[in-house]
Amino acid sequence: MANEKDKNTARSSLFVQTLPEQHVEPLLSRATFRHFERGETVFLQDEMATGVHVVLDGWVKLYRVSPNGAEAVVGIFARGQSFGEAASLRSGTYPVSAEAVTACDVMIVPTSVLATMMHDDPEICISILASTFQHLHSLVEQLEQLKAQTGAQRVAEFLLSLCEVNGGGCTVDLPYDKVLIAGRLGMKPESLSRAFARLKPAGVTIRKNHARIEDVDRLRCYAEEDPAQAWSKPG
Repeated sequence: MANEKDKNTARSSLFVQTLPEQHVEPLLSRATFRHFERGETVFLQDEMATGVHVVLDGWVKLYRVSPNGAEAVVGIFARGQSFGEAASLRSGTYPVSAEAVTACDVMIVPTSVLATMMHDDPEICISILASTFQHLHSLVEQLEQLKAQTGAQRVAEFLLSLCEVNGGGCTVDLPYDKVLIAGRLGMKPESLSRAFARLKPAGVTIRKNHARIEDVDRLRCYAEEDPAQAWSKPG
């Protein structure tokens, strides 16, 4: 049973925000809200895709397992982010597995609900495409960051993406497993530790699974400055 806080978080997600206003409440009333404990499976690779997932709290990782048993992290999703749109709408199987990295709350919109709404109002199809395109845009941004930013700048961008404020200070939650963040940013775990250290002069303090940012604007300036200047700073 969803509470108003969960629904408000869902309303602020890109997936719901792109929907025509008249369809938001009907969708929320027909969605399923679930809690997953840390390490619990959300769905498995090759299972039939049954819905779109929106993270309301906590972290979820998507990963693939190769024939030799190796695990490759495809992405990690935090509050307000969605996944599974393409797989569920093509009535196929999930190309990846999903697992709760931390205790988390997830809204699941059944494929049948979306299909009915899209049939009744084709404008919803455009909204779904906008959400799917955002995933592609995120992948392009990740590739750009790998080529054009230092490791510390990529970590700064990652932290900024988790901020709920545009200025001032804030504290963001991180997954317990820092290996996931390193994998998401194309870094080794030891490189991530060094990057966190380099961000101290930029006002970032890491304590366990929390990152305290003294000034969001200051950190944004660091993330956007010339990489040569970022490398020259002490850390």
